[in-house]
Amino acid sequence: MEYIPKVLQAVAGENFTIYLYFSDGSVRLYDAKPLLQLGVFEPMRDPDYFRDRLTVLNDTAAWDVSGDMDPCNCIDLDPIELYETCPVVVDPLEKAS
Repeated sequence: MEYIPKVLQAVAGENFTIYLYFSDGSVRLYDAKPLLQLGVFEPMRDPDYFRDRLTVLNDTAAWDVSGDMDPCNCIDLDPIELYETCPVVVDPLEKAS
């Protein structure tokens, strides 16, 4: 059976990046800056909103628009696209321990 990527955790990094923790144990780094040029992503241009609303909904990185963790009221990213295009990186949380 083919692996269906699921994001278990999304952690905001520096300069509008996201560390994505996938169910296969890989950690991948996503640069979200290009998205910020698109109209629907305009609220994420605020670094606090970007960081504070980032979560996991629908098995992928998402921004909780309504603040009530409603999976139908969020802006989420395609987990397959993230898995296939984002480079694997060392877990930044390992350094924090």
